[in-house]
Amino acid sequence: MSDTGSELVRVVIVDDHAMFRSGVRAELGDSVQVVGEAEDVPTALAVIAAQVPDVVLLDVHLPGGGGLQVIAGSVGTPARFLALSVSDAAQDVIGLIRAGARGYVTKTITGPELVAAIRRVADGDAVFSPRLAGFVLDAFAGGPVPTMDDDLDRLSAREREVMRLIARGYAYKEVGKELFISVKTVETHVSSVLRKLQLSSRHELTRWAADRRLL
Repeated sequence: MSDTGSELVRVVIVDDHAMFRSGVRAELGDSVQVVGEAEDVPTALAVIAAQVPDVVLLDVHLPGGGGLQVIAGSVGTPARFLALSVSDAAQDVIGLIRAGARGYVTKTITGPELVAAIRRVADGDAVFSPRLAGFVLDAFAGGPVPTMDDDLDRLSAREREVMRLIARGYAYKEVGKELFISVKTVETHVSSVLRKLQLSSRHELTRWAADRRLL
């Protein structure tokens, strides 16, 4: 489907941060028609069923489950799913694509780029942020794809997001801004991550994440 004519692409935004959803709405402007929002899995399933959008902008990690549960619960809907997430970890990307998402872009994407990605997905194309395409190609070509390990399984979804940003060199304030949480909350998550992984510093955390191709 294309919105070059009189009919705009109908979009539902699924993300657990109200401020982020508002920001996405503002970036999309009048280029698409946002017909609904949801902050968790049950709400997302209800909105998708009621509105039958063309495209669902879907975060990976949500209260009540995650993007995988939203896709699984929407079997039969004509909606196409485009993941929009702060996470660019291979296991998240591959998991969503294998579940049926048509694309995966990170939250560093610009407004015009996001509009273009939505339109392409609505038209049946697959869309990925540049560095994520390699993960997908490796997965479907039978190449090695990083998998979860026991250490990573100990971390909550939010702790994984914080861990990846800290390991990339983000300051606590920058992490808070990226994830819409306070600096104090970031500090709490970092302490928990270091304790669970039995690491003593950000330097060790960066090396740990790099060894697992999580950066």
